[in-house]
This record gives sequence, structure tokens and C-alpha cells, in this order.
Amino acid sequence: VYGSRYLSEHAGRKSTGASGFFLSLLVASMVAVVIARNAIFFLFAWEIMALSSFFLVCFDSEKESVRSAGWTYLVATHIGTAFLFLFFAIAGVKAGSFNSSEWGMLSSLPGPALLGMFLLAVAGFGSKAGIIPLHVWLPEAHPAAPSHVSAIMSGVMIKMGIYGMFRVLVSVQTDLLVIGVVVLVLSLISGLLGVMMAIVQHDLKRLLAYHSIENIGIIGMGMGLGIIGKAIANPQLMLLGFGGSLLHVLNHSLFKSLLFFNAGSVFHATHTRNIEQTGGLMKKMPYTALLFLVGSLAICGLPPFNGFISEYLIFYGMFQSLSGAGLYQAILLLFSIIGLSLIGGLAIFCFTKAFGIVFLGEPRSQKAADAVEVSRGMILPQLVTVFFIVAVGLASAWFLKPVFGVVAD
Repeated sequence: VYGSRYLSEHAGRKSTGASGFFLSLLVASMVAVVIARNAIFFLFAWEIMALSSFFLVCFDSEKESVRSAGWTYLVATHIGTAFLFLFFAIAGVKAGSFNSSEWGMLSSLPGPALLGMFLLAVAGFGSKAGIIPLHVWLPEAHPAAPSHVSAIMSGVMIKMGIYGMFRVLVSVQTDLLVIGVVVLVLSLISGLLGVMMAIVQHDLKRLLAYHSIENIGIIGMGMGLGIIGKAIANPQLMLLGFGGSLLHVLNHSLFKSLLFFNAGSVFHATHTRNIEQTGGLMKKMPYTALLFLVGSLAICGLPPFNGFISEYLIFYGMFQSLSGAGLYQAILLLFSIIGLSLIGGLAIFCFTKAFGIVFLGEPRSQKAADAVEVSRGMILPQLVTVFFIVAVGLASAWFLKPVFGVVAD
């Protein structure tokens, strides 16, 4: 709905049918990825997902910057696919089957071989998720793509990488402590560097792209803590870590979609993504300003919005596990608590700055002075997203129960 209104200004200048086709193909390929139980079928679906999103990113291909961003994304995603191809080939040969349900043999591998296999999976799936240092395509592709495409790529597609890592973990039952520490450290670095790089951006969509890296870091931190909890036989840490991670997958898909819709509305009204050329838009675009504020509060993890619930679960798991932890585990948990606190504080600083520059004060360009509120067709999808953001925040028990059920199983 949002995309059809967003692309309406292209009517008569270029066909928008191809964008609708590739958007549908992207959704279908992501469904195929999560139902695939055979490695070959999985890689076919993964490749279709990569190609369809490439054509969506390149919608404005007449611009040199868009073509460059598209090629960067295509190269990065195929480097990741090469690692996945290697991982699936080795696992298939070792197990004698390409059906992932028969890959319990991964746990019988010696420690270094198992860690090597897992690192192959992290390289393959992590490049799609945007974990640092495999994030290079994200801040290039999101500013180039139409905003509704950025919303589905950031809100859903990059989570296919998180899903893939969870799928691999199901087959691993040994050496979990080392794997958990690796995931936790990589995620902590991604979260901190992602939010720090977001602060210095002047392109609104590039700023949001770096916040996707930050939130993938938060999701990965929950995953790492869950793995460590399983390794040290701490069911509480496992439940809260995995539960917070999975719930944050949902929460991020909601508030990041909303924020990319907001950014698209600002671009649609001002024809610039440079926040320094905006200002005073709250008077011109009051609905967009209010919706951006809700999205900003949610992504910063402030109550009563959804981001608070999933981050609280991860915090609670770390604090509850401190008392019974050994020395090295306690040090790791303390660093994680400090890191997640820093991420939250820096996110608040970043979005305070972004909201103030874009929506408060006086217009700093003629483009901002001439801006008008976007159509109801672009506002309505954002209101639907806000409803779910508030619902998760205020009625969290309804959403936590199925998540904890998955983790318990």
C-alpha cells in the first residue's frame, strides 16, 4: 500500500510494474527459505531472494550512485552465498544427505572442525544479516532503494541471516561455550560500531541503515547469551537470551519499517535525504513527525513501546545470571551489560539529534519550506505498524508466550 503511493510520482516517467513483480518474488523467496529442509532447495531460494532484492535496490538505475550501490550489494551477497555453498557442501558430504534434519553429525566433529564449520555459517548468514565486518552493502543499498523496499529488506530480509544461524545451532550440541562467546563478541562489536557510525550520518536513510546493524547486534547478543546459557546449563539465561533475541527480531521489523516509511515520507515531501537541508517539518508534516517520534522511542528501547520489552529480557537474563556465574562468565556478562547500556544511550542521542534537526526549528532550505504532508495512503500503513508497536509494548505477555514456547521446545 505504501509502495504504490510512494512510487506514484514515477507514473508516466517509468514503469513500476517490475518493482511490484520483484517485491512479490522477494516475499515468495523468503517464505521458501524458511520452509526449506533441503540444502539445494534452500540455496535456490536464497539466490532468488538475493537477485529479486538486487533488482528492487536498482529501481532508480539511471543514477550512477544507485547502480554502484546495487553492484556492491550483489557482490557482497554472493560472497556470503559462496561461504554458505561451502558449508552446505561439507555438511552434506559428512552427513551423506543434503536434508538438514540429518545433520546431527555436526556435533560429532572435533572442536576445531566444528568451530570452523560454524564460522563458515556465520560468514554466509552474517553477510546477509549485516554483522560487522560483513556489513558493507547495508549502508549503500538502503539509501539507494525505494523506502518501502528498504523497510522490507531491513525489517525482514536481513533476519533471514539470523534465521539461518538459528537453523545451524539446532544441529550443534557440543562446544557451545566457544560458539556462544564468538557470537556474543561479534554482536557486541556490531551493536556499538553500528550506533556510533549512525550518529555521524547526514543521510537519513543511511543513518537508519547503520541502526539496522546496531539492532542485529542486539539480536545477536541475545542469541550469544542463549547459547552460553545452554552451554553452562543455565536454563534461565538460555530462555531469556533466546527469547529476547527472537522477540527483538519481530520488534525490529516493526519499528524499523515505520522509520523507513517516515524517511520515505520526508524524501517524498522534500526530495532530499540530507537532514541538514530539512528542518521545521513538524509544522508542515505533523503526522509524519508524530509517527517518527513513536518509531524513535521504540528503537531506543523506551517504554511503553515494543523495543523496551525485548531489550529488557536480555538485560534481565544477564543480571539474573551474574550471581551464579564464575569469574570469566561474570566478566563477560558485565561487559555485555555495559555494552548494551551504551548502545541504548547512544541510540537515544542519535534519534534526539535526528528528530530535532529534521522536524524542529525553522526550514533550512527551500525544499523544506515547500514541504507538505504526504497522502493518507502513505500515513495509514504507518498507523497499522504503530498499532502493533504499542500492542507488543502494552500486551507483551501475549507475544512472549509463543516465543518462550519456541525456546522451550
